[in-house]
Amino acid sequence: MPQQDPFDPPRPAAHAGNGLYGPQNLPYGVFSTPDEPGRKRIGVRYGDRVLDVHTAATALGSPHADVLAHPTLNPLMAAGRPTWRAVRASVATWVGYPAIEPFLHPLTEVTLHLPFEVADYADFYSSEHHATNVGRIFRPDGAPLTPNWKHLPIGYHGRAGTVVVSGTPVIRPSGQRLAGDTPVFGPTQRLDIEAEVGFVVGAPSRLGERVPLSAFREHVFGLCLLNDWSARDIQSWEYRPLGPFLGKSFATSVSAWVTPLDALDTARIPPPPRDPRPLPYLDDTAAAEPGGFDLRITVAVNGHTVAEPPFSAMYWTAAQQLAHLTSGGASLRTGDLFASGTVSGPEPHQRGCLLELTWNGRDPLDLPGGKRTYLEDGDEVALTAWAPGPEGTRLGLGEVTGRIVPA
Repeated sequence: MPQQDPFDPPRPAAHAGNGLYGPQNLPYGVFSTPDEPGRKRIGVRYGDRVLDVHTAATALGSPHADVLAHPTLNPLMAAGRPTWRAVRASVATWVGYPAIEPFLHPLTEVTLHLPFEVADYADFYSSEHHATNVGRIFRPDGAPLTPNWKHLPIGYHGRAGTVVVSGTPVIRPSGQRLAGDTPVFGPTQRLDIEAEVGFVVGAPSRLGERVPLSAFREHVFGLCLLNDWSARDIQSWEYRPLGPFLGKSFATSVSAWVTPLDALDTARIPPPPRDPRPLPYLDDTAAAEPGGFDLRITVAVNGHTVAEPPFSAMYWTAAQQLAHLTSGGASLRTGDLFASGTVSGPEPHQRGCLLELTWNGRDPLDLPGGKRTYLEDGDEVALTAWAPGPEGTRLGLGEVTGRIVPA
């Protein structure tokens, strides 16, 4: 197809993006079309369409066409931040021209896939409100927070092979749980959600190399919504003393869209005050940019909103999590995923899991179709979110959905 003259001013595309997915956003995903269901392609969401970026890059003579010619985002993510910025700048220019119309596919007509190949998965525990509530539930006569909580971002190593894309059914897991004082094996009776944000590593690091707070943008490609499904009864029996295992290994759902960090500059905010001051490798008081993100999350069960957790309230930032994750010398790999932990705010309607929302079953939720303490078979959970963008715009962060099916 004929290329646009690079000296021509941009003209509005025939179907310009708007709303949550306009030119300020441009999140990445992977999709296939009905005519070629086996061919996965990198796409960028623009309005209610998906741009086939490799085909567009090839037609427009982009020097980055090769890095976009893959069925996952991993080669693009591995290319590093200069390439991420150059590709994003090109796409932002392309969506201003009618010439891209042949490369836009209606969102309703494509299938979305897991956008990147997950290398490793780690989950943190970084909301002071969530950790405090959990402590009050399980240790009512003791201190809500453990002695180490305000000194380091606590985390555990999850299972990369069970990270699935939004819309994948969630099979109710089975495992050991207590019936009175006796362990039994069977389907979980306390299936829960955890509304979280995941951060996706692009550029790797070397074994033995620490990644400082200042290098966060050089390694992290973007973020996505994440639901770390949890079997609370299995978890509470098995976690002593080593932590979560089968209670969290059966499914972790992520959004089909990864929002680049560069799209979220206007959403950067200072984190809450820290007391005591973190150790030097975690101390971000003199950081060049604020480490927090102003993300507004909504949690719905069967179409009914049950919570609106604010990510701005998170005590530990993603940069601190990354610095701590590598502080012992662990290397980063392209496709590593690390999650924030349950996002909860100070108010009851801001709690990001059913454990907190129902106070471990004491206070059931009133939902259309009946009360809920934990999830029942057939229930569908949806997480959505947005962030403030430039000039008063809102940036959509996609959605994470999952329906519970029987064990």
